[in-house]
Amino acid sequence: MKSKKKHKSKAAIKPRLVARSKKERILPITIGKKKEAFRDLYVRLLDVSWVNLIILIIILYFVTNLLFGFFYLETGGIENARPGSFMDAFFFSVQTLATIGFGKMAPVGMAANMLVTFEALLSFCFLALVTGLVFSKFSRPTSRVIFSNVAVICPYNGVPHLMLRLANERGNSIVDASANLSLLRIETSKEGQKMRRFHDLKTVRHHVPILQLTWTVMHPIDEHSPLYNISPEKLRKDEVEIIISLTGIDETLSQTIHARYSYLAEEIICNATFEDIIRRTKENKVEINYNLFHKTKPID
Repeated sequence: MKSKKKHKSKAAIKPRLVARSKKERILPITIGKKKEAFRDLYVRLLDVSWVNLIILIIILYFVTNLLFGFFYLETGGIENARPGSFMDAFFFSVQTLATIGFGKMAPVGMAANMLVTFEALLSFCFLALVTGLVFSKFSRPTSRVIFSNVAVICPYNGVPHLMLRLANERGNSIVDASANLSLLRIETSKEGQKMRRFHDLKTVRHHVPILQLTWTVMHPIDEHSPLYNISPEKLRKDEVEIIISLTGIDETLSQTIHARYSYLAEEIICNATFEDIIRRTKENKVEINYNLFHKTKPID
């Protein structure tokens, strides 16, 4: 547990089970596993970002029309198209795929009509798949829960506590919110076998009926805690990772949402506490200062 200036840069190069963002996600290198290009394709497409999904749809759309435009040009069976014009063939494919049908250009001959039939069938499948994928991705419940960048260890009622802060960024509330805190570390058995083991960390409160403001999750580091009398060097050596998972029901969507976060040993600050971010204004309103959400201050 080093200073606040160093923990970010060093934590970024270390593997973690729970990635803080998709850019930090670690994909394990698999050996001997059968690879299939289209296996779980639907799940992978739902998992990609909106930008990548839109780019992929645009690429597939243009590639499909380019291929059919080339085939139409080879058949030469488009009425009212300029001879040898690839652009006319391409835009005729666009009209066919989108079922527009302006009536200026039409297929002529068996080869061109069979090609139109196949493209019309493909257009139904393409539009149905894209519509279903976009709708599923758009309607999938997501959370906007933020977690503090660091966790702190400070005394509370005479007992040291591990503390981390979370909040709901949306204007609504999360109903029946439950937080589970776990510790992941590498342990060596008496036989010398190394294993990754999970340990549940008891929290002062693991459930709140409504999460609308902020919530400081606290774990008492007493004689029953896996963190009891463990030095910072031991935490780094055992590759300790503190994992927080939050579940609840979005009151607007009435659907269950999930959020998770993790902290490495370098992201835990000893003898520090969080800055207070909630205050009442003169108009008797509750004000939350998110500019101080990740701020900590040292204590004696």
